[in-house]
Amino acid sequence: MQWKTKTLGEFIIENQAEFQYSTGELSKLINAIRLAAKVVNHEVNKAGLIDILGAAGETNVQGESQQKLDVLANEKFIQALENREIVCGIASEEETDFITVNSLDENHQNKYVVLIDPLDGSSNIDVNVSVGTIFSIYRRLTPSGSPVTLEDFLQPGINQVAAGYIIYGTSTMLVYTTGHGVNGFTLNPAIGTFYLSHPNMQFPDTGRIYSVNEGNYIHFPQGVKDYIKYCQMEEGDRPYTSRYIGSLVSDFHRNLIKGGIYMYPKSSLNSNGKLRLLYECNPMALLAEQAGGKASDGHRRILEIQPGELHERVPFFCGSPRMVEKAEEFMGRYP
Repeated sequence: MQWKTKTLGEFIIENQAEFQYSTGELSKLINAIRLAAKVVNHEVNKAGLIDILGAAGETNVQGESQQKLDVLANEKFIQALENREIVCGIASEEETDFITVNSLDENHQNKYVVLIDPLDGSSNIDVNVSVGTIFSIYRRLTPSGSPVTLEDFLQPGINQVAAGYIIYGTSTMLVYTTGHGVNGFTLNPAIGTFYLSHPNMQFPDTGRIYSVNEGNYIHFPQGVKDYIKYCQMEEGDRPYTSRYIGSLVSDFHRNLIKGGIYMYPKSSLNSNGKLRLLYECNPMALLAEQAGGKASDGHRRILEIQPGELHERVPFFCGSPRMVEKAEEFMGRYP
C-alpha cells in the first residue's frame, strides 16, 4: 500500500524518465498547475463566505456570462504559469486571443504552450456543486526563442504531451496523464499536499450511466435520440441510469470511476456542438484513451481533428469504449 503515501512531487520525479523530452520543464509545469490548483481550491471552498459568487458582469469570447470565480481562476492559473517562466504561450477559454510569454527575450527557450479552461462548470458554484479545471500541454511547433504563433496552439489533440483536470468536490483531486496511463492525486487540505490515491485509472469496458442534458432532446439529431431511447429500453443490462451534473469534469470523473458515457452532441441550438475542442474535448479525449476509453465527435476520433481556430466547438461523446461505439453505431445510420 506504499502508493497511499506517495506525493505528487515524488511521483513526478520518479516517472520523469518516461517522458521522451525529459529535461525538467514538464515537471516544473505540472508543479505550477498544482500550485495554482491549491490557490483556486482555497477560493472555491470559501465562495459562500466572501463576495465571489455570482456573475462578474462581463461576457467571455463565447458570449457567455463570466462568473466572478471564472475571472479569479483565470488570473491565478495565468499568473502561476507566467511567473515561473516555463511556458512560451498560454491560451485560455476566458481570453479572446493567446498570451505570448517573454516573447522578446532572446534567451527564452521554453518549449511548451498550455491551453486551459480555468473553471469548468462555474455556473454551478452558486449552488455548491463540483466544478473543475481542465488543462492541455503541447510542445511548440515554431522555433524556440521566437514569439509563439497561432500555429503553436492549433495542433490536433494527438500531439498533446500531457493533459489533465482538477476537480473541486468533496475532496480536491488532480488527475493527469503524460501518455503513460492516468493517475489521480487527492489533496490533503491539512498540509496542502497531493497524494497518489487513484493509480492507473481505467474506464470500465462498459457501464450503466449515460450523461446528457435531456432537456435539449427535441433539438438533438435523430441518431442521438435513437441512442437515448436505446439507453432507456428495458433489455439485458438496460435501462441505464441518467446522471448529468452539468460540469464536464464532474460527469467525466464519475464515469471514469463507475463506467458510463458523456454526450454533448450538436443540436439545432448549437450546430457545431457547445464544448471547445482545444480547452475541453482534446484534454478529456487524451485522458479517456489513456484510461482505455474512447472519445469521438460521433463519427471521428477527437484527437485526430485538426483545429481551425482557438475557440472551435465540436460535438463530444466520451467514456467507456463499448458505450461510445454503440452511440457511434446509431449516429452512423444518419451520416
